[in-house]
Amino acid sequence: MFYLTLIVCFFISVIATPLIKKLAFLIGATDRPNQRKVHQSIMPRLGGLAIYISFMAGILLIRPENQYSFAILLGCFIIIVTGICDDLFELPAKYKMLGQLAAACSVVFLGNLQVVFINLPFGGQLQFGLLSIPFTILWIVGITNAINLIDGLDGLAAGVSSIALITISGIALIQGNLFVVAVGLIVLASTLGFLLYNFHPASIFMGDTGALFLGFIISVLSLLGFKNVTFISFVIPVIILGVPISDTFFAIIRRLINKQPLSAPDKSHLHHCMLRMGYSHRQTVLIIYAMAAFFGLVAVIYSQARIGGALFLITVVILLIEIIAEKIGLMGKDHRPLLKIFRTLTTVKDRS
Repeated sequence: MFYLTLIVCFFISVIATPLIKKLAFLIGATDRPNQRKVHQSIMPRLGGLAIYISFMAGILLIRPENQYSFAILLGCFIIIVTGICDDLFELPAKYKMLGQLAAACSVVFLGNLQVVFINLPFGGQLQFGLLSIPFTILWIVGITNAINLIDGLDGLAAGVSSIALITISGIALIQGNLFVVAVGLIVLASTLGFLLYNFHPASIFMGDTGALFLGFIISVLSLLGFKNVTFISFVIPVIILGVPISDTFFAIIRRLINKQPLSAPDKSHLHHCMLRMGYSHRQTVLIIYAMAAFFGLVAVIYSQARIGGALFLITVVILLIEIIAEKIGLMGKDHRPLLKIFRTLTTVKDRS
């Protein structure tokens, strides 16, 4: 029954997406090209609505039971309404944030989903206390925006989200969390059906309706799969979402360096930098898919590693992220501290 449900979700998404495309043109939910955007013609957005419709069909078919179910579905509805309004009217940033906060709060307060503590690697616990609520809300809103920020090329957000969902569902299966597995795979099947139309050259965009929904559900599933466990385990969702999180992190650093508002748009995200390096649209997307798959593989290895191996692995990954970020200019052409240190050490070695 479950595998049949996944097939049904996939085909509902495949059938619904062209209908949503017609609806988007009809109601004016379109994306016009400008200097910040890669596409050159008017494109329908709102494609995320097809993902959501397919997702809800899957939920109604198998009805996965969990104490958080109602709160998660309410949060999904709030985030979808927020995304639809933005795709139609291009909401100011503060109203989009209010919608995201409302969705996050529905899960945190109504569902009582909170990260209360983390077991530290060498003994003891890190108790969040009163900070558990703001920390959990910050995680949900942060990941939601991280997925939204990488939605800049055809198929990019849908593909990266799909890889994250595969990894989260796989690790949840290893840990016996069947609710996360069920919901994760339903979202995956729904997203893959949409990706048939969204991969380059796309005929429809997911819009904020899709990007916010995927970011929200991924953030919640990662909390459900790994909350209140060890510090090592809690880092797993951070690794799984390494591409959107690192892109968002370096965007914040970049704007602080340039003394710009954090909400200021620019063309220096990961995909923009790779396009400037000469990669084609399709090549850029596939390379970032490979990066996301690499993070997923690291997360699986990390989840099975002992403390020493896990700490070594995360150190190597952080150094690798920093080197790549500096190489492609994610923080700007002149801000490359680690590469400058390497060059200085190399010069000193050569002279000696």
